[in-house]
Amino acid sequence: MNVEFITREDLNVLKQEIIEALKQPENTNSKKYLRSAEVRKMLKISAGTLQNMRINGSLPYSKIGTTIFYDLDKIIEIFNENSSDSSS
Repeated sequence: MNVEFITREDLNVLKQEIIEALKQPENTNSKKYLRSAEVRKMLKISAGTLQNMRINGSLPYSKIGTTIFYDLDKIIEIFNENSSDSSS
């Protein structure tokens, strides 16, 4: 069994990569609203993780019929609010 440790620095690097990806989203063609698959691809998360983020209220969304939409500006705002540049 391999044991891998994730350091605080590893998490900070990942966070910065996510913030950069949100600033310049791929294949969104400057859309204001994204569907679940686009958000999962952008954030590199699973469908279950995205569902948990909806359930716990950490990621706002709108639902029209059976389709869930996410406001790109809100996603960027959330990640900017939760980012910290401190290396403590």
